[in-house]
Amino acid sequence: MGDVAPGSATSKALVLGGGGVAGIAWELGLLTGLADEGVDLTGADLIVGTSAGSVVAAQITGTASLDALFDRQLVPTDQSGELMADLDLDALTAMFGDAVRDASTPDEMRAAIGRVALATPTVPESARRAVIEHRLLDHEWARDRDVRIVAADAESGETRVFIRDQGVSIIDAVAASCAVPGVWPPVTIDDRRYIDGGVRSATNADLAAGSGTIVIVAPMIDIAGIADATAAAAIEQLSLTSSVLWVRPDDASTAAIGANPLDPATREPAATAGRAQGRAIAAEVKATWAADADMTPRP
Repeated sequence: MGDVAPGSATSKALVLGGGGVAGIAWELGLLTGLADEGVDLTGADLIVGTSAGSVVAAQITGTASLDALFDRQLVPTDQSGELMADLDLDALTAMFGDAVRDASTPDEMRAAIGRVALATPTVPESARRAVIEHRLLDHEWARDRDVRIVAADAESGETRVFIRDQGVSIIDAVAASCAVPGVWPPVTIDDRRYIDGGVRSATNADLAAGSGTIVIVAPMIDIAGIADATAAAAIEQLSLTSSVLWVRPDDASTAAIGANPLDPATREPAATAGRAQGRAIAAEVKATWAADADMTPRP
């Protein structure tokens, strides 16, 4: 998986899950709404980003303000620099299910999905990278932050956690984490091809293990039968040693995200709904974020 250190008992972690362009917009809206009410999660000691969450992780650790990042979600679709993709989640789930039918380990499952990704015609890798480059106002890793971006090797199925000082461009790391199999092209890094980190877990929140406080922002749930059961079990165990708060879309945000989270037209409604939700739950989030974590194992 890569050499990543566990969090510390006194640290705060923000986990940002996958969810397409709608998920990016919703997460940014949510974080902005929380900040409107005086709850700023962007100062987390550790930020774990998967797929859409990797974009947001890179954005909020850059130089742009949350308000500026939110405003970018309101730009008209034809000026957004995004590519349209039709996404049928049921069909994609069925395709993945067929691919992994004979796999017996999580790595084999991800490798099977990787084979589908490598065989599927998509836009050129360069065109997709240009989209990611446009999304990120800053093209360097933050020097003072622990940011972890999750992807999977398309051939071996091994999980790859990209961090600062590995010599990998943050643009390439984010592009890899966002490479939805069967929709976008696998990303080439050092002669390897990588696909979306969501094939392991929609959040990969277990990478925040050891942190005293963990807020998990999850636009989408795991695809049944595809997610890594070991990772899922580790995520369930987080609450035994950390103060954990899950934030998922409310009804208004779910409606705004819609059936195709890869449609750039969802950006404005998802961001707006996310901001309203952030304001509404700010007191609950603050109670978790501001509290000193009790690291005593719970029964």
